Amino acid sequence: MLFIIAILVCAATLCGGLFALRYKDRLHLILGFSAGAVMGVAFFDLMPEAIQTVGQGAFHALAYIALGFSVYMILDRFVVVHSHSEDDHDHHNHKRGILGAGSLSIHSFLDGLAIGLAFQVSHALGAVIAVAVLAHDFSDGINTVNMILKNGGSRVRAFRFLLIDALAPVLGIVVTLLFHVPEHILGIILAVFAGFFLYIGASDLLPESHHAHPAAWTTISTLLGMLFLYGVIRIAG
Repeated sequence: MLFIIAILVCAATLCGGLFALRYKDRLHLILGFSAGAVMGVAFFDLMPEAIQTVGQGAFHALAYIALGFSVYMILDRFVVVHSHSEDDHDHHNHKRGILGAGSLSIHSFLDGLAIGLAFQVSHALGAVIAVAVLAHDFSDGINTVNMILKNGGSRVRAFRFLLIDALAPVLGIVVTLLFHVPEHILGIILAVFAGFFLYIGASDLLPESHHAHPAAWTTISTLLGMLFLYGVIRIAG
C-alpha cells in the first residue's frame, strides 16, 4: 500500500510542475493561483494540524508559526543579500528561488513523513492523510517550478527542483520505516513551515503575480487557489 501511495504522490507533483512549465506564458495567472494555494496549505492544512499536534494550546502553535515567518523573513532579507547591481540582483533572485523551492521540497518530505507516521497508527488514518497529500501535491509541483522560474531560473533548473520535490515525499515515507518521530516534534515542524509558506505566499508570490498585469484576473486566480486547497482538504479529511 505504501509503495503505491509513494508512486502516486511522486506522479502528482510531477504533473503539477510539468503543467507550470507547459503554460509559462500564463505565469502571472499561475503565480496568482500558487500564492493562494501556498497560503491555503498554511491556513487550512499546516496550521490546523500544528495546533492539534503541538498539544500545548493554540497560542504555542501560533508562536511557532510566527517563528517560522520571522526566520524565513530574516533568511530572505539578510542571508540572501539584496543588491542593486543587475548581475548581483540576478544572483540574489536565483538564491531566493532555490530557498523557496527548497522549502517546498522539505514540506513535501514532511508530507511523506506524515503519511508514513499515520499508517503506523492505522491504515484508515494513513489513507485519509494520503488523500490530503495527493490533493495538494499537484499544487506543490506548480509552486516549486514557479519559485524557480519567477526568480530568473531556467526551465532545466526548475525541472531539477521539480524532481527533488517529487522524490521528497517518497523519501519521507521510507524514513518512517526506519524510526518514529515524536508527535509534538512533528507539530512544531508543521507550525514552522506554516510560517514559511505564509511569508512565501504573501510577500513573494502574491506581489509578483500582480507585476505589470491587471489585478482582476490574478486576484481571482489567488482566490481560486485558496478555495481549491480549502475544498480538497475538507473533502479529504
